[in-house]
Amino acid sequence: MLTTILAGSSLALAACSETTTEAGDGSATAETAVAADPITEAEVEAAQQAWGEGIVAIGQTYTEEGDYRARAQEHIATHYAYGDDQTILFKPTLAAEDQFRENDGEALSYFVGTEGTEDGGFAIAPYTGVRWENNGTVISDSGDMAVAMGNYYFTGTDGNETKVEYSFAYERGDDGELKIVLHHSSLPYSAN
Repeated sequence: MLTTILAGSSLALAACSETTTEAGDGSATAETAVAADPITEAEVEAAQQAWGEGIVAIGQTYTEEGDYRARAQEHIATHYAYGDDQTILFKPTLAAEDQFRENDGEALSYFVGTEGTEDGGFAIAPYTGVRWENNGTVISDSGDMAVAMGNYYFTGTDGNETKVEYSFAYERGDDGELKIVLHHSSLPYSAN
């Protein structure tokens, strides 16, 4: 497994900054803002595991005739940075005509099939497991972004696995948790 720290990245965050504000009585006060802890490879792996468990939970909720749309909305809010005023680059696996999902509503459509010509509901397949094999993880020198690439395997109810290739980029969200800012996945190339 490859882990790289990007040197000289333009993504650097200040470790600490000081600002001066006036208190209600006119006196000056100093405030120190400390940047979030650097992202670690272990956090990326934990975020991947949680994302996979969320996909399984959406499908299970669908199978049990529960509120799978609410479960999917929660999954998107937990794992993607749509609500953090971020631009999210999301190109899901089973998307050809409508390739990119620019907002949480379009992501919801992909996962549970709410709209769109090709959205059958990826997460309601359902799957019983998701297994990750990272080829490598790159963490910026400032520690504010991590990118992982590799293969993940979705286990169907018949026990068969579907291999999917992925690249995910993570930043720390407003809530301090890792959020996906880039998600690209595709089925492996076939010469047939």
